[in-house]
Amino acid sequence: MTNSTPASLNVEPRLLCGPGPANISPDVLAALSKPLLGHLDPDMYEILTELAGMLGAVYQRDENDGITLPISATGTSGMEAGIAALVDPDSTVIIGVNGYFGRRLVEIANRYHANVVAVEADWGQAVSNDALMEALAENPDARLMAVVHAETSSGVRHDFAELGDAMRDNDTFLMADCVTSLGGIEVALSDWGVDYAYSCSQKCIAMSPGMAPISISQRALEFMRGHEKPNTFYLDPQLLEAYWLTRPPAYHHTLPSPLVFGLHEALREVLTEGLEARWARHAEAGAYLQSAMAERNMELLADPAHQLPQLTAVLVPEGIDGAGVQKRLLREHGIEIGGGLPGAPAMWRFGLMGYNANIETADKVLAAFDTVMADAPTLAAA
Repeated sequence: MTNSTPASLNVEPRLLCGPGPANISPDVLAALSKPLLGHLDPDMYEILTELAGMLGAVYQRDENDGITLPISATGTSGMEAGIAALVDPDSTVIIGVNGYFGRRLVEIANRYHANVVAVEADWGQAVSNDALMEALAENPDARLMAVVHAETSSGVRHDFAELGDAMRDNDTFLMADCVTSLGGIEVALSDWGVDYAYSCSQKCIAMSPGMAPISISQRALEFMRGHEKPNTFYLDPQLLEAYWLTRPPAYHHTLPSPLVFGLHEALREVLTEGLEARWARHAEAGAYLQSAMAERNMELLADPAHQLPQLTAVLVPEGIDGAGVQKRLLREHGIEIGGGLPGAPAMWRFGLMGYNANIETADKVLAAFDTVMADAPTLAAA
């Protein structure tokens, strides 16, 4: 038997214009290639402190209102960390469900043996804040209200400012899924009264996957600190705080320093550009793409009043092979777009996020889309 070593990888570049990941800037890519540092190297501590401070600024979490830091894992770890830290068996959790990731919140809460109250809306629609508050009135002892701010599976934005105002001075904790919103549209955790939020690093923040920024209000942090028996070790925010923010740090896990360096640079780029300028850039690029799709008689899934700019769900026309169109965009044009997730209507999901949120990228996607649709693959007749 002959042993052969595989050749060194040769990865063809892609224009990543699906629901994430998105392309990253040359400076972020360079930061990911910086020399390694050990997780207990004293030079790392200042980097960790700076990074946490920048994350708090992007989340718009007030300095005296809890903590903000990233988990060394993907966005779903942030989702699970919040539920694990705030929910006990038989706690009531109210969850807004209007897509795949609302359903994932339900699944995780069920695995932690919560009493789940799902408040649902159809695909493309926002969950009604009135319905959420009615559920809270019917379950006044609910421990947690969890809602997806930007539903990646449908392109729908939730009005968190309104929900936060309605829940002001309520004992129920408020959780926001900001996986697709952070860095792309306004997020203002302290102003909105959000107790726990989580996101990812590979979408509008424009870094590689692998980090899950979380932010915890002071009152939620005090609740966690009073919890006698945390439900998790790796995802325990108190242990993460002891490493990320306490000096000297308490060892928790071996930090992936390249991801720390990449996220540090990506956050520097966000804040150098300015939050409002970055939101405006995403808004302009998204509106341009959505207008162009409408001109092509394509139907968008999301309610226009709640349409995200950074994620556009386009319904696949009847008879067209949606997956075949995706495949040709990828193989013939090097462009990745997304399809629908389980349970969704047939759709394409176009993302203009972070580094890719610009008119030039939108034009490249539209030109390739037009070429493929001129001779689009069709579904075989039943």
